[in-house]
Amino acid sequence: MTIKVLLVDDHAVVRSGLSKFLMVNKDLKLVGEASDGAEAVQMVSLHKPDIVLMDLMMPGMDGISATREIHQRYPGVKVIALTSFAEQNMIQGALQAGAVGYLQKNVTATELGNAIRSACAGHMILSPEATQVLAQSIAQPQIPGEQLTEREREVLKCMVEGLNNNAIAEKLVVSLGTVKFHISNIFHKLGVNSRVEAVKAAIEQKLV
Repeated sequence: MTIKVLLVDDHAVVRSGLSKFLMVNKDLKLVGEASDGAEAVQMVSLHKPDIVLMDLMMPGMDGISATREIHQRYPGVKVIALTSFAEQNMIQGALQAGAVGYLQKNVTATELGNAIRSACAGHMILSPEATQVLAQSIAQPQIPGEQLTEREREVLKCMVEGLNNNAIAEKLVVSLGTVKFHISNIFHKLGVNSRVEAVKAAIEQKLV
């Protein structure tokens, strides 16, 4: 059986490297590439891949948001998060969004190929680093708000001040995509679904 794969990463060099790897595996077929989350959702609709290799840190729609939308619209498509980071909030966010795997980009070609095949067969795939982070989070549960990073607290403070995403990006000298990613993490960590709820939680819990 040929497994159809869609690559999603905002770096063309990364996509090129992964596409070359896929081409040497007879049972894996590259059906498309996307450079951000919104494009990924469109490409899934067009090509109906079996597996999506999803970067998480991208401008515009981030990988977690794209994973959530793909999972809701196309539950038969399996998403594997493929990222450079192994942070608790990112791992939990990706898995809660519907990803069936979480791998880091230092994975070998053989390991990635096996992961794609295992995910297609219905298995959960986690890198050793991700497994360790999740185990630690279970052993040491955190109070909502305590796990916010310093940058997330800065973004949350800007939200309390009433700044929109563009203004936050300008003030903190980061990209708009980075701001959206931090806000998504803040929502997840605080257990809220909107800016109003996040600001309310920040004030009530004295987080900023």
